[in-house]
Amino acid sequence: MSTARPLVVALALAAAAGAAFAQDAAPKREAFRVCQDPNNLPFSNTKGEGIENRIAELFAKDLGLPVTYYSFPQRMAFIRNTLRYKLPGEDFRCDVVLGVPAGFDQVSATKPYYRSTYALVFAKNGPLASLKAPADLFAMAPGARAKLRIGLYDRSPASEWLNKHGMVDQGVPYPMMSADPQQYPGEIIERDLASGKLDAAIVWGPIAGYFAKRVKSPELAVLPLSSEPGVKFDYQMAMGVRYGEREWKQQIESLIERRRPEIEAILRDYGVPLLELEPPQAAAKP
Repeated sequence: MSTARPLVVALALAAAAGAAFAQDAAPKREAFRVCQDPNNLPFSNTKGEGIENRIAELFAKDLGLPVTYYSFPQRMAFIRNTLRYKLPGEDFRCDVVLGVPAGFDQVSATKPYYRSTYALVFAKNGPLASLKAPADLFAMAPGARAKLRIGLYDRSPASEWLNKHGMVDQGVPYPMMSADPQQYPGEIIERDLASGKLDAAIVWGPIAGYFAKRVKSPELAVLPLSSEPGVKFDYQMAMGVRYGEREWKQQIESLIERRRPEIEAILRDYGVPLLELEPPQAAAKP
């Protein structure tokens, strides 16, 4: 979930996944209740400025419902503390997560609604100004390449990629998860790349596109990266509901199909590098 932030996927326990087969029919809904991270742009925040906030407003208008949010930092146990959170005698706090990897087994995931890829972000007037393709990075003179500082989140495809191409020493690792609630994934671009502390950053595409647009000086370039043997950069994203809520899931999937043009327009407005969705049989879980 970025992916994410940077893109982070934990394996669900089978027992937990099966515990929610409660009811099949969707109950009468009085609000479109969204589970969100309160500080996770470009996806969501408490001011309603993210991609998922925009999509929530779109869906809620279609359903004739107000939007409400239940916020919890998207660190460990996000699904357990949002979508599955329910005290005895109370209702669930929220009903849908608007950004999960396709096939994510902690939720009943919808069909994917977009596909993006990791991207290399760099200053157009910096040491990588002449870069036109990822392969150009490896063709640089050894001395110049050795001086590069490339920010990346640990345990991400970026670290695998640099290691594969003999550039692990050029990587500047950042922790995938932080206990600081004020930390957000775009800091690597908005703070450290913009200030010159880094020469480049490799992050999940939506983060790359959004924060590259926000930084006004220096002007930044976004170079989408292609998957290659041993390194997968592109992933499909879906939405998630609780297991057992078949009609609600079908309703969400119907909204995805009906509002696909508007969803794509929102994604493009945020600078998300978009790829064609994979055929259903080819879709892979990250």
